[in-house]
Formats: sequence, structure tokens, C-alpha cells
Amino acid sequence: MKRPNRFPTHFLGLPALPLALIVLAILVFWALRRTADPTKPIEALYTVKEEELTISVVESGTIQSRDKVIVRSAVEGRNTILYIIPEGRIVQPGDLLVELDASSLVERRAEQQLKVENANAALTQTREKLAVIRNQAEADVEKAELDLKFARLNFEKYLQGEHPREIRQAEAEITIAAEELKRAEDKLAWSKTLAESGYITRSELQGDELALQRAKLNLELAENKLDLIKRYTHVETAERRKSDVWQAEMALERVKRRTASDVIQAEVEVRAKEAEFERQKTALDKLERQIEACRITAPASGMVVYATSVSGRRWGQEPLAEGQQVIERQELIYLPADAAMMAEIRVPESSLSKIREGLPTRVTVDALPGRVIHGLLQKIALLPDTSRSWLNPDLKVYVCEVHFNDTVEGLRPGMNCQAEIIIEEYEKALSVPLAALTRMEGKPAVYVMTPKGPQPRLVEIGLDNNRLVHIKQGLKTGEAVLLAPPFPQERTAETNQETRISKPLDDTPSERSVQETPTPPRERRTGNRRPNGRIPE
Repeated sequence: MKRPNRFPTHFLGLPALPLALIVLAILVFWALRRTADPTKPIEALYTVKEEELTISVVESGTIQSRDKVIVRSAVEGRNTILYIIPEGRIVQPGDLLVELDASSLVERRAEQQLKVENANAALTQTREKLAVIRNQAEADVEKAELDLKFARLNFEKYLQGEHPREIRQAEAEITIAAEELKRAEDKLAWSKTLAESGYITRSELQGDELALQRAKLNLELAENKLDLIKRYTHVETAERRKSDVWQAEMALERVKRRTASDVIQAEVEVRAKEAEFERQKTALDKLERQIEACRITAPASGMVVYATSVSGRRWGQEPLAEGQQVIERQELIYLPADAAMMAEIRVPESSLSKIREGLPTRVTVDALPGRVIHGLLQKIALLPDTSRSWLNPDLKVYVCEVHFNDTVEGLRPGMNCQAEIIIEEYEKALSVPLAALTRMEGKPAVYVMTPKGPQPRLVEIGLDNNRLVHIKQGLKTGEAVLLAPPFPQERTAETNQETRISKPLDDTPSERSVQETPTPPRERRTGNRRPNGRIPE
């Protein structure tokens, strides 16, 4: 009787020979696991080699025209697009590009025209009033000056004419009165002689005596009149005439001040009305310009490119179209002035220290696969771009321009591209992955695999390309470094006692060693990517 197989071939659905190989492999693996140290992890290593190394910064961007005319909205506030020219059309200077709704501006212009007319009427009225006030002022001043002149003439006339005449008249009256008195005395003496001889009557003698008394009285009155003129009348009349002169001078001054004040006030009113008229007229002119600005024409010839197509649209922003609202100074249309193109990229602040103007750049365009365009980094913005800060206020990017060396057919504004700014290029250079770097006492270091296990070693590094870092000194070709250096606590446990570290010198490890103190807490394992290509402190 035939004995059955202990391991039938249908046990796993496999032939007997492959099954035996699988069992053998499992036994070998188990044997190796038993001989290996279970407490020691398997290390990931990188073999240092000398190869071509390129240090560059790669950023995405868009193709832009190097020299373009930007058409913006010059109308204040928000306005609705009534008409917009189709994108891609070739236009000539003066062609209509965009027409905005101007109905509200037309209504405001009608109201403003009425305000301008009212301001003009008020200005004309104040100007006529000023002319009347100036004319009246001249008349009042002239009358006051004439009154002063007459007052001075009257005073001078009295002093030099009227007063001397009164004195002479009084003196003449005294002289006449004295002469009449003398004649009366002579006649009375003769009458007395005749009366004694009986030639005249008594009554005739008495008449001569009465005439004598009358002559004496007339002389006395004339003398009193002269004395009155000298002592009272002259003083009173002179002071009155002098006062009239002073009053006329004061009146003239008052008239001058009053008329000057009236003229100044009228001039101020005229200037105020002129300013109001100019303000209203300026507002009307502004409305006229705003209405004209609602029809946006092409300032130069070129192909119409919408601004939203070139610079990209924010979240929720629609492309330019009829019925859409636009704001003042918003970029609407780009008119490329020539065929020269450039790449506009945005470099983060962390990479700004690497680049400089004049660096060679390789640009690839999504629309031209397989085509590499060579150019130079011509411009780096001085200030960060704030147009996209609403996405991430903490992210600072700087707009850079890459000018192409040659004219490339098929490029259009708004195409997506990727620019690689070449910072350094080496035909042969040593490099290690960024993950292999760590820091010891603030200096870059790596863990080199030796027969005694991984040992830390200080290295001198250059820039990195976010994947590999350039090793200037400290390593040589063929050495293996740990891709995952131990954490600070792991290194501290391994270096409870003094550890010897070989210090690089002249690109080769030196036989000398320096004594290292236990790893300080500030040491940490480096990540796979560093923003600025340097090992963080």
C-alpha cells in the first residue's frame, strides 16, 4: 500500500520546487535575524560622490510683454461695462476699447451746469456792486477833501483878510468919530461966540451942544468896537475856523477808512464768488472729463489682451465682460507695444538672498513643451508684492523679471511658465542630501559611517538647491553618511563619555581629533527642505 505524501503538492496550490525555495528563504532570513543585534536599527546611508551639481531657484510665473501699454479705468467709483472689445483683436490708436455706463454722470452734469450759471450770476452781481462801491468811495473822498480845502481857505481868509479888514474898519470909524467930535467942538465954540453976540438963538446953541455929545458917544462906541474885535471876536472866529479845519481833516480820514473798508469787503465778496464759480466750473469740467473717460479708446496700436487673462484672477473674480463693474484705476486691457516678451516670476523672501540681477535663467513654457528659453534675471523688486497678500499676509514675495535673449515665436502674454535661476554650476562637486545635515555647536556636520559606527564630522557647506547641498570641505568621494542623523537625545546617550571628532582640513579628514563635549540641547535634526539653502542656526 502506497503511503500518502506529508506535504501534498496541492497544499498551497504551488508546485513542490517553488515551495521548497520559499521555505528555504524563510529559514535563512530567520537565521540572519537571530544572529543580528535586535537593538540596533538598520541605518539609511548615502555614498558621497563627485558629480555635476547645479544650485538654482525654481519658481513659476507668467509670460508678459516687456513693453506694454496699460489701459485703466479713469472713472471714479464703480461703473458698469456697456461694451468691451473682444480679446485678441488688433486695434489702432483711437479705436473704442471699453464703454462704461455714464447715465448718472450725465444727470449730475445737468445739475452742475445750473450751479455754474447761478454762481456766474452771483459773481456778476458782486462785481457790479464792487464797481458802485468804488465809485461812491471816490465821490465821498473827493467831497471830504473839498470840504477840508474850503475849511482851510476860510481859516486863511479870516486870518489874512477878514480880520485885518475888521480892524481897519473899526479904526476908520474911530478916526471919523474923532474928527466929527473935533468939528462938533469947534462948531460949539463958534456958536457960543455968536450966541453971546446975539447972532444965534438959544436953541441953536443947544443943538450944537447936542451934536457934540453925539460925536463923543460915537467915538466911544467906535473905540469899544475895536477893543471887542481884538479881545473877543478875533479869538472866537479864529478858533472856530481852526476847528472847522480839524473837523474837515477828521471827516476826510473817516471817509477814507469807511470807503476803503467797503471796497475791501466788496472785493472779498467778489473773490469768494469767483472761487465759488471756479469750484463749480471745475466740478463741471471734471464731470465732462469723467463722461469722456467712459469711452476708453486705444492710445496705441496692438493686440487686445484682458488684464484678468495676464495677471490672473483672484478667488471669485470673473473675467472682463459686458455688465461687469469696474473701479477707478483698475487695469482693464494690455496692449503689447512690441514682440519682446519676458517672464514675470515671484520669488519668496526666503530665496531672495540667493539671487541677484544678471544671473542666467532657463525658462520653460507649458504651451511650448520641450522648448527651453534662455534669458537673464534683469530686475528684482525692491518691495514685496502686496497684490496677493490677502491669500497669506505672512508670505512675502518679490516680483522679478527675466528678459529673454532672443525673440521666441508663439509666446503670448499670460502663458504659464517655470523659471530656473542658475546661481552656481559645477561640473564636478561633492554634495549630500539636506536630510544628512545637522548642527553641532552651531556648525554644520554630518554623521560618517566608520568601522566603529557612525561618527560626527564638521563640514564646510555652500548653497543648496532644496535637495542637495554643496560640500566644500570635510568629506571625500566614497564615504557614506547617515541620511537620518540621530536626534539630540540619541547623540547624548551615545556620547556620555568624551567623543573624538575628526576635523576636516584641506578637503580630507585629519588624523588629529578634537574633543567634543556632550551635544548641547540646541542641536537638532535638519529637515528635508530649508527655505534659504543654509543650515538653520
